Amino acid sequence: MIASLRGTCIDVAGSTAVIEVGGVGYAVTVTPAHALTMRHGAEVFVRTALIVRDDAFELFGFESTDALRVFDLLRSVSGVGPKSALGVLGQMTAAQVANAVAHDDDGAFRKVSGIGPKTAKLIIVALAGKLAAFEAPTSGVTAAAAAAHPASEDVVIALVGLGWREDAARSAVDDAVATEPGVEQMGTQALLRAALGTLRPTGAGR
Repeated sequence: MIASLRGTCIDVAGSTAVIEVGGVGYAVTVTPAHALTMRHGAEVFVRTALIVRDDAFELFGFESTDALRVFDLLRSVSGVGPKSALGVLGQMTAAQVANAVAHDDDGAFRKVSGIGPKTAKLIIVALAGKLAAFEAPTSGVTAAAAAAHPASEDVVIALVGLGWREDAARSAVDDAVATEPGVEQMGTQALLRAALGTLRPTGAGR
C-alpha cells in the first residue's frame, strides 16, 4: 500500500502529476487546484490512495489527511468511483462535503460531473453521521464569495497550498472577485493570478 509520496515534481499537466521518488516516477491524479500548487522541479508531498483494478494500478493524491479520508468515505458509497470522489473534492473541501451531508444538501453533489440526482441523494443517506469530524461553521462571507465566482474555492485551496493562511487566502479571493474587471469570465488560473496580485504587496498570510 502506497500511503504517501515525497519527492520531486518532474511533470504536471491538467490533473496528473509525476512525482519522482528514488529514481521512480509515480503518476498521481490530483484535483486541478492541487495541480496548480505544484511546480516542475519542486519537492512535493502528497497523501495517496492506491486503487487496484484488473487492468491498472492508479494513485490518487491529496494535500491533507482529511481530504484523503473523505475521498475513501465517498468511494464507499455505491455508484461513486474514485474519479467521481476526486471530482467532489475538486469542487468542495472536506468541511464543505461534511456540511452538505449534515444539511441534506444533495444539490452540492449534483453540481459535480458524473454524479446524478440519485447518487447525490445516496451520498447524503450513506454518509449521514460519518462526517461530523470534518464539519466546520458555515460563513456568510465565504458562501457569498463562492457564489460570486465558481472557482473561488479552488483558488482558496491553491493559495493555502502555496503557503498562505486560509483567512488571508479567502480575503484575497474576495478582493479579486470584487475588484477585477471581467472577473465573471475568468477561469481558475486567471482568478488565482488576480488573487496573488492582491497578496504580493505585503506578503500577508505567509
